[in-house]
Amino acid sequence: MFTPDTLAGRRTRLMNRLYARFSRRHRTARGFVSQPEPRTIGSFARGRQLIAGNILFAGFLVERPDTGLWEVAAPNAAFDAERHGFGWLDDLAAVGDGAARAKAQQWLWGWIAQYGNGQGPGWTPELTGRRVIRWINHALFLLRGQDRDASTAFFAALGSQTWFLAKRWPAALPGLPRFEALTGLIYAGLSLEGQEELADPAIRALARECNLQIDAQGGLPTRNPEELLEVFTLLTWAAAALHDAGRGTPPAHTAAIERIAPTLRALRHADGGLARFHGGGRGLEGRLDHALAASQVKPRRSQGLAMGFARLSARRTSVIIDASPPPSGPASYNAHASTLAFELTSGRRPLIVNCGSGVSFGQEWRRAGRATPSHSTLSLEGYSSGRLAPIGPAPDTPEALTDAASHVPVELSEMTDGIRFQGGHDGYVRNFGLTHARTLDLTFDGRGMAVEDMLLAMETAAKRRFDKAMDAVKLAGIGFAIRLHLHSDVDATLDLGGAAVSMALKSGEIWVFRHDGVFDLALEPSVYLEKGRLKPRPSQQIVLSGRAMDYATRIRWSLSKAHETADAVRDLNRDESFFED
Repeated sequence: MFTPDTLAGRRTRLMNRLYARFSRRHRTARGFVSQPEPRTIGSFARGRQLIAGNILFAGFLVERPDTGLWEVAAPNAAFDAERHGFGWLDDLAAVGDGAARAKAQQWLWGWIAQYGNGQGPGWTPELTGRRVIRWINHALFLLRGQDRDASTAFFAALGSQTWFLAKRWPAALPGLPRFEALTGLIYAGLSLEGQEELADPAIRALARECNLQIDAQGGLPTRNPEELLEVFTLLTWAAAALHDAGRGTPPAHTAAIERIAPTLRALRHADGGLARFHGGGRGLEGRLDHALAASQVKPRRSQGLAMGFARLSARRTSVIIDASPPPSGPASYNAHASTLAFELTSGRRPLIVNCGSGVSFGQEWRRAGRATPSHSTLSLEGYSSGRLAPIGPAPDTPEALTDAASHVPVELSEMTDGIRFQGGHDGYVRNFGLTHARTLDLTFDGRGMAVEDMLLAMETAAKRRFDKAMDAVKLAGIGFAIRLHLHSDVDATLDLGGAAVSMALKSGEIWVFRHDGVFDLALEPSVYLEKGRLKPRPSQQIVLSGRAMDYATRIRWSLSKAHETADAVRDLNRDESFFED
C-alpha cells in the first residue's frame, strides 16, 4: 500500500522517519511473557529457492547466493516492501533445516545492524506490524544457537518497533495496512516483557477498525478478495493470540470474523482459489482453508451479493461476477473497471478468468490490467467503463478510477432448470449513451451457461448521445467486443467456419463457446498476470465483436461442457463436500 504524493502524504512519511529514529530510545523488551503459536504459512519451494540465493520479490529475480539480502539494490519500492515485511521468513521456516535457519538468522540480524536504528524504507506502520508478527511467530526458530548479545539485540529491536507501532499505527491507511499495524502491536503487547500496557489500547482500536472497515456484507471498501482474506487472517491470528493469553476477544472483533467468513466462501471458486478482482490474486495456497478452519465459523448459504459480487454455483462449476460499481475514493487506487465481468471455474480447473493485477510487472502492465478489455466482459471501442486519473505529480503515482459505472442494478433468481443473474451498468452512457445489460443462466448440473449481452440507449438524453456518437463515425456503428480471457492452461481452437471455439482443460474436459452467428468470432493472444512470476504468462482470449447500429443491440452466446473424462467424474465424488463448502 502506498502513501499518496500529497502534502499530507509527505508529512506522514516525515513523521514516520522521525518516530523511527526516536524508537532507538525505547528498547525495553527483555524477553517473552508468552509466545503465540506460529500461524503464518510459508512455501517450502520458495524457501529452497531463497537458500540457493534466488531472491524473487515483486516479480524481480535477483541471484545472490553469496551475499546478504540487504546488499541487494532494490529495483523498485515493491521489492523493498516485500523484503522489509519479512514474509520470506515464513518460507524459510517452512523448510526449517539448518541451512534455512542460518539464512534466516543472517538476514534478520543483518536488518538489525543496518536498519534497527530507525533508518530505511521498512519503518512504516504496516511493514513494521508485518515484520513484528513474523519475528514473534518464528522466534524459537531464529534464536536457536544464538548467544546472549544476539538475543539482546533481537529483543531490543522488537522493543523499538513495538514503541514505533504504538505511536504510528494511526498513520497507517485504513484497511489492510492499519489491520497489519494493530495486529503486530497486539502480538507484541501480549508476548513481550515490558510491553503489556500497549496491548489493551491496540485491542480496542482493532475492534473499532472492525466496525469502521468491515461492512454488513463482510466486505472491505477496496472490494479486493485477496485483501479481504489477508484482513480475515490477521483477525483470526489476533483472536487466537488473545485466547492463548487467556484474554477475551471483543464482540466487534468476533462479529467481523463472523461476517467475513461467509463472504470469503462465496468468493472462493470450485478449485479453492479466490476470484481475481480489483487487484487481488487467488490467495496464497492453503491460507484460505486454514483461516476458515481457524475462524470456527460454520458454513452457511449466503444470500444476495458478497462484497458486491454475485455467485452462481452448480455441481462442479462456479461463476463469480462483479455486480457492483468499482470502489471509489481512496479505495479506488487499485480498482479495476470490471463491472459485469465474470470468472468461471470447472472443478479444479479455471476456464474463464480476468487478466489479473499487473502491479508486479510495472506501471504499464498495472494500467493495462485495470482496463475493461482485460476482463471477461463487454467493452466499447476499446474504452473502459471507467477512467484512470493520476492523484499526484510524480510519474509513478498510482491512479484513481473515476467516471466509472455508478448505477448497477442486479437480480439473482432461480429458474426451472438453473440459476439466473441479471445486471446492468451505466459506465458507457457518458460517452455513447449506451447501457450494458448482461444475463447469465447457469444450468443446475453446471454443464452449461447461456448468456445474453445487450447494449441499450434507454432514455431520451441517452439516445441523443448515441446519435451524436453515430454521427461521429458517419453512421458506421459503435464497435463492441465481448472478451473471454482463458486461463493459461486452457488449450483453445477456433472451429472451422468460425462458429465455435473448443476449449480443452488439463483434466480432459472439453468446453465449447458458441454464438448466434451474427457477429465476428476470433481467438486472440492474451496474458495471465499473477504475482511471483518473472513475466506475464501467455494465454488466449475469445473475442466476439460487432457494431451497435441501433438503440438496442442483442448478442447471445453460450458455454457448454461437451466432454467429461472418467477422472473428472471421480474428482466430483472425491471433492463433493469441498465444492459445496
